[in-house]
Amino acid sequence: MSTQARVYTGRFAPSPTGPLHAGSLVAALASWLDARAWNDGHGGRWLVRIEDLDTARCVPGTTETILQQLQTCGLHPDEPPEHQTNRTTGYAQALQRLREAGQAYPCACSRRGIENAWARLGIVHDRHAERIYPGTCRAGLQGRRAVAVRYLVPDTAPVIWQDRRLGMQQQDVARAVGDFVLHRADGPYAYQLAVVVDDAAQGVSHVVRGEDLCDNTPRQILLQKALGLPTPQYLHVPLVLAADGHKLSKQNGAAALDLADPLAALQHAAAALGLPRGEGLLADALAHWVRAWRALYNPAL
Repeated sequence: MSTQARVYTGRFAPSPTGPLHAGSLVAALASWLDARAWNDGHGGRWLVRIEDLDTARCVPGTTETILQQLQTCGLHPDEPPEHQTNRTTGYAQALQRLREAGQAYPCACSRRGIENAWARLGIVHDRHAERIYPGTCRAGLQGRRAVAVRYLVPDTAPVIWQDRRLGMQQQDVARAVGDFVLHRADGPYAYQLAVVVDDAAQGVSHVVRGEDLCDNTPRQILLQKALGLPTPQYLHVPLVLAADGHKLSKQNGAAALDLADPLAALQHAAAALGLPRGEGLLADALAHWVRAWRALYNPAL
């Protein structure tokens, strides 16, 4: 099949923990442009998925606010938005498949227990460092109560993948992350499992998202392979930074998009992507993406 005839499906997947901010709009615009640029501008499918599994953090009414923000900016999905809270049966089935295949196991470790396990080895983590799971429950629960299910990360070669912007990437997941959580007994299914199941179910062929999510990719590739699911192509776009140099996010108090002037908001998002800021912004940005940006990041597409 020629590359022009292939079906492109992309998605934007916000969490309704607050309205979109400037960084969110950059990711939304990039994913929309990439879908619309497909087949020399004739377009692919662009979906919106509401990642609302962590209901304790979701703010009532925010989903409607996000969808209105996208509409105000002219970013219209091709199908009604999906909600992860309606898709838990699929996550449960995937988790069961992994357990039956011996690729997932129950874990009784709390976060404090993991810290104590490392402390007994004389290793103390920096407060912001990744907590690598030491594999405590791989040999069984020893009579303790399970509080989570973890993926059994194979101790094999590093996961290697090609990012369309960042180039060749690799990570030894066993040593950088360890066995990671798929589901907590008292909480939702984990992001890593849900996003893999959802992308496959929705036929997502291309994932365009912020660079901060790049290090999630190898875990998702491992789960895709374990479940026999296709691996999308990935493009991680630049982040919008706050005045202190950290990623602009809801967690650090990023202000909601000011859409009194939608064109101005889109112009700022386009500038973050290195795109023109003309009056006919979406059309100009799309033409630029077709001619330069998209071809630069993956001319073989």
